[in-house]
Amino acid sequence: MALKKKPVTGMKDILPAEMQIRDYVMNLIKETYRGFGFSSIETPCVEHIENLTSKQGGDNEKLIFKILKRGEKLNVAEAQTESDVVDGGLRYDLTLPLSRYYANNSASLPMPFKALQMGSVWRADRPQRGRFRQFVQCDIDILGDPTFMAEIELILATTTLLGKVGFKNFKVRINDRRILKAMAAYCGFPEDKYDLVFIILDKMDKIGMDGVAKELEESGFSKESIAKCVEIFENTTNDLQGLAYCKEKMADVMEEGVAENLETIITNVENTTTTSFDMIFDPTLVRGMSYYTGTIFEIEMEGFSGSVAGGGRYDEMIGKFTGNKTCACGFSIGFERIVTILMENGYTIPNEKEKKAYLVEKKASNELLSKVLKRAMEERAEGKQVLVSQMNKNKKFQKEQLTAEGYTEIKEIFFDTEEF
Repeated sequence: MALKKKPVTGMKDILPAEMQIRDYVMNLIKETYRGFGFSSIETPCVEHIENLTSKQGGDNEKLIFKILKRGEKLNVAEAQTESDVVDGGLRYDLTLPLSRYYANNSASLPMPFKALQMGSVWRADRPQRGRFRQFVQCDIDILGDPTFMAEIELILATTTLLGKVGFKNFKVRINDRRILKAMAAYCGFPEDKYDLVFIILDKMDKIGMDGVAKELEESGFSKESIAKCVEIFENTTNDLQGLAYCKEKMADVMEEGVAENLETIITNVENTTTTSFDMIFDPTLVRGMSYYTGTIFEIEMEGFSGSVAGGGRYDEMIGKFTGNKTCACGFSIGFERIVTILMENGYTIPNEKEKKAYLVEKKASNELLSKVLKRAMEERAEGKQVLVSQMNKNKKFQKEQLTAEGYTEIKEIFFDTEEF
């Protein structure tokens, strides 16, 4: 059987030019988030299959890379169900592993706990631009804080990071799942159909209000409920006035303090941020994960379809592991999407170290080679990035490659070079 050179579908080899940008962004993420008090943690890439299929991961549970039992535990011949041969799977996100991690280690962690995770996750998804079957996620989560401070810190940290990378004039869309439920109740939609209503509503940016109304009608909802829904969204603006309108209109069905909580988050983020972006109240924002219980948010950028970051409050997930309610809120950056945008825009790393190369002729003596290597070590100690390599026969092509990799000074060392 012939060996295959290409990676598995949906996964990719990463070349040096991209790897440099990935390393730079990863280091910037760690530096920025640690400045906000987040602590780095790590969880295994393999999780118990019971956790991964606990109906908390939404559609991601359909995309699990499952792992067979090993050794004597694997008995395919006598297996009756999938559970007889599968006991684990590759994690599809970092949120569920964090919940298990916290439940297992909470006694050793501060309260509230501000966690930073960076690592690969796997989903058997259909690959497309900026989406792979193996990809890196970067999550920050605050566990044990029931107040709006968690949301404010998460949004400020994430937008600060994006600003440092060089992004500006992006949009942070924010909503609350409790506002969505109040809207559904106000319009008279049956409670057991709320999820269907939200799925249709989530298409607003693609099919518009008319398209949403049409799909609601085709799903069998009453014209009266649809008319109320249209009225709400046609009169709700994407600012604090729109939030106030929803609060007034749905006062009888909205949980107390929800609108005020969202107003506090928006106002304080706008008043303190040092990054250029728009904060938008978006009553149509849903986010698909069923574990969200309160505030939800996404970041979108012009020229890239879909969000590049998203998250929200999930106050009930960790309690399913511990038996005790633990408030939690998180924000995840779409690392691969960010890198894709940077690569497509020809991003260059700011303040990159000077890169210098010595090309040494093969006939150079050991004495001369030692002098070159010593000089390179001295320059590395000064903070320069220095490459020492033998000179190829096709010297012109070798120099072109080095230039493409960012080497600004290329020095040729021949056997009779005297300056060393």
